Amino acid sequence: MIEKSIKRSLNDSIPEDIKLLGNDDIIQYLFDNNKLLTTDNAELAQSDDLKNILAYFQDGSIVISQTHRFDGRVLSFQALVDRKRLKVKEPYYGDLGLIANIYKHDDSSKEIFNKKGDKFDNKMQRDLVDIVSRAANSRVSDIHVIVAEQTSIYFRADGDMKLILQYDNLWGESFLRSVFASADLSDSNYAQNDFQSAQKLGSTPLRGSKDLFLPKNISALRLQFNPIAFGSKYLVMRLLYLEKQTVVKDLSSLGFSQYEENIFKRMRRYPHGLCIVGGPTGSGKSNTLRQNMIMMLQEADYTINLITIEDPVETLIAGSRQLPVTNAMDEKEKDEHFTKALASSLRSDPDSIMVGEIRTMAAANLSIQGALSGHNVWTTIHANSAIGILSRMLDMGVQDFKLQDESLIRALMSQRLYKRLCQHCKKPLAKLVESEEYKRLVKVLGTHAVEQIFLQGEGCSQCGFKGTQGRIAVIEMITPNAEFLTLVGQNKFAEATSLWVNKLGGRTIKEASISIMLQGIVGINEIERWCGLLDEDIIL
Repeated sequence: MIEKSIKRSLNDSIPEDIKLLGNDDIIQYLFDNNKLLTTDNAELAQSDDLKNILAYFQDGSIVISQTHRFDGRVLSFQALVDRKRLKVKEPYYGDLGLIANIYKHDDSSKEIFNKKGDKFDNKMQRDLVDIVSRAANSRVSDIHVIVAEQTSIYFRADGDMKLILQYDNLWGESFLRSVFASADLSDSNYAQNDFQSAQKLGSTPLRGSKDLFLPKNISALRLQFNPIAFGSKYLVMRLLYLEKQTVVKDLSSLGFSQYEENIFKRMRRYPHGLCIVGGPTGSGKSNTLRQNMIMMLQEADYTINLITIEDPVETLIAGSRQLPVTNAMDEKEKDEHFTKALASSLRSDPDSIMVGEIRTMAAANLSIQGALSGHNVWTTIHANSAIGILSRMLDMGVQDFKLQDESLIRALMSQRLYKRLCQHCKKPLAKLVESEEYKRLVKVLGTHAVEQIFLQGEGCSQCGFKGTQGRIAVIEMITPNAEFLTLVGQNKFAEATSLWVNKLGGRTIKEASISIMLQGIVGINEIERWCGLLDEDIIL
């Protein structure tokens, strides 16, 4: 047997004096304070096919079958290691029996190794809690973890992504496995080359731990694991915050005008019908929905039965019955559970129903069924514009005649969230007469209007040197009549939009955005980021 005092070689997988000994001594040397990375559930887990001819260790040692040294599978693995910029020592070419015994030794020592692994996983779990806590303190909406040649962690706050942390590749591989293993709802096994979704609830400890919890203000983490090109991996964690309910007096805190407040108030008094808020991911539509539900209950003095179907429940809405959709293992099962919960709500004597999001034709049809059966139904959908909501529902397979009933389709809304300019360091566009923005907007809006337009500043102590302070919601709202819906049913969307703007007093997202831009609240670049160039004749 070899002595523990033998020094590890810096360049050779197996030193010359160890090569003279038997396979048992070679295996003991390889595993001494070392870890096999190509075994199952390890950082570079490989197929059984490759494990028959190759073994790679954490210190860079690699053992390759003598008869397979030029095998395409071996060359592909070496290329993978090169891309990841991992250390590789001079290979040791041995027989197939040696490689088989390496993996047998690894299996036989699993119990001991797992004890070490538990400590490592526990550290990864603590890293997860620390990173999520740091993000939650800054009200981050998403955490992006990209594992390539190195691991990069980005936070998305107020719509922008910012690089926050960097680690090596192996840390990232271990972190992703640990996050997956910590989830409450996930597939049974982590498949690093597959698309997988999972969810971690804030109410339970991280799986495998008794005392590690997410921050108290986090309701849940939505996890999406993606393989990307060249062996890299990509995890997105959506932070769902658990907010304490407060009395809501109006919607001005979201940025809505009195005109929009009045329309919302009218909608809340509808005895039945469908009110839909559209917008892209991160546009604040769910928050607008919840705030309206709280106000609806307050205005009714909590005498109505409001049932919500949410995935998951993010905010307590006192006085409502909130049905969570959380016990699903994949998207298909989640959609089935969501549809089941919605069908159940219709049999639970509701006055009003809030559906977190319409994602399937079944959910769309059940929402319509609820509205047709005498209930006030509120929901959200991913759509680019208010009128685009109807296009989206048609694409889902909803029958067009249902979308032409003005007693059913009561309100269509589309929302965006814009970053508010810091009022202390914003820059007037009028001082940048040579800029491309100034020249374009003078032609469209005139000199007087341009004097009221600002750009994001460099940042100051008042805004934390970001140039912006929080966000504001901007919305377009359609309360359609029969003529409008008939035009939509005939696929005459341009004519329907013209009717809404010119005869029904409607205001598009673009017009609403220009209004707050001219008040100096939002910068020109932020508006054009979401609405397109303002000198283009586009109605969104």
